[in-house]
Amino acid sequence: MVYRTFVRPILFRLPPETAHELALHSLSLIPPRLISRPFLNPISRFGLSFPNPVGLAAGFDKNGIALQSLAALGFGFIEAGTVTYHPQPGNPRPRLFRLSKDQALINRAGFNNNGAAAFAKRVEQHRPNCVLGVSIGKSKITPLDRAIDDYVASFELVHSLADYIAVNVSSPNTPQLRDLQQSEQLASLLAALQSRNTDFKKPILVKLSPDLTRAEMESIVEVIDRLQIDGIIATNTTVSRDSLQTDPKRVAACGEGGLSGKPLKHRSTQMIADLYRLTRGRIPLIGVGGIFTAEDAWEKICAGASLVQLYTGLIYQGPGIAHEINEGLSRILAREGFANLDEAVGCHVT
Repeated sequence: MVYRTFVRPILFRLPPETAHELALHSLSLIPPRLISRPFLNPISRFGLSFPNPVGLAAGFDKNGIALQSLAALGFGFIEAGTVTYHPQPGNPRPRLFRLSKDQALINRAGFNNNGAAAFAKRVEQHRPNCVLGVSIGKSKITPLDRAIDDYVASFELVHSLADYIAVNVSSPNTPQLRDLQQSEQLASLLAALQSRNTDFKKPILVKLSPDLTRAEMESIVEVIDRLQIDGIIATNTTVSRDSLQTDPKRVAACGEGGLSGKPLKHRSTQMIADLYRLTRGRIPLIGVGGIFTAEDAWEKICAGASLVQLYTGLIYQGPGIAHEINEGLSRILAREGFANLDEAVGCHVT
């Protein structure tokens, strides 16, 4: 309540990216010992034990500067990045926009980060006490026909620090990146990463777009199943602008970019259910998109997500969101008569 009543109005007077940077750097200065982390609703997936299922999505801390404090806010896991092999400034500013009426964001950041080598050096000295995922993406300067080498180079730099690796092939803000979701290209990329992963045995997950067709999802699942990829993250941001309450002229003025937040909630939940059916529940899913409350997280879990992630919800709801969702999930589990999260995963999918 303090955040939403007093802090958010101040932050929302600043340009969105300025407010984000201020919040991130402020968090990096807070000693993690001053913040507690709940160990409610534990769950294990792809060989890792999570103290709770609520994670922070990639994009919030690309360079790993505040991971220790972010982990202490109550998240069961943090996904850092997306990092690229080559350092890059990202797209020109402004590139982050708030749609407050919709509780949404539009971003076209373009993987702005200091590069995988700098990330690895920083995190090696300040690794958070939690499950840490690292999201890797293609450098903008790397042509599509060299994308595999680029991803493998990033993988080799960050794998020793990561509990799992997320392969981002679905951001709408890097030209041609989503082409890597085409089954043949995705198969080549994932096969190369799996080959390099033989010595390290790190779980590899793939992050998908919510804008895929059913046929595209079926092809992707076939590839993921055949190559024994460990999990799927559903979903990234959407390029759709359907059903927004914000004035269309204002939305148009924001320009291109991925939309996140409340407007994505139902689409991502539906895609999770589709993927759960296609995989027959064999491949763990991380649900992302429009999670602001415990009920939002519960919808994703009932649709087939074993774990959930959020980003935009943190911006609008504040640093207590992980605690609030975990406590709410405990109440919902008791109300619905489930002994644990495992029993609930996919319970609404028929």
